[in-house]
Amino acid sequence: MSILQILLSVGLMGVILLQHRKTGGFSGMFGGGTQADAGGGSWQRMNGLNKATVVLTALFMLFSLVLVVLPS
Repeated sequence: MSILQILLSVGLMGVILLQHRKTGGFSGMFGGGTQADAGGGSWQRMNGLNKATVVLTALFMLFSLVLVVLPS
């Protein structure tokens, strides 16, 4: 299980590093998005790297919880 966790974390880091920055400076880190970014149908507007980031993050969080709950 922990090997899978390591593979997920490496994959997640790779997908994040491949993405292009939308804004420069600190504004993007602290909620620099506009109201136009929010709303329904956002999954269809996401590109492949963003979707991969969402899926890998969800899997990483799920496996983290499983590893905490499993007895050693």
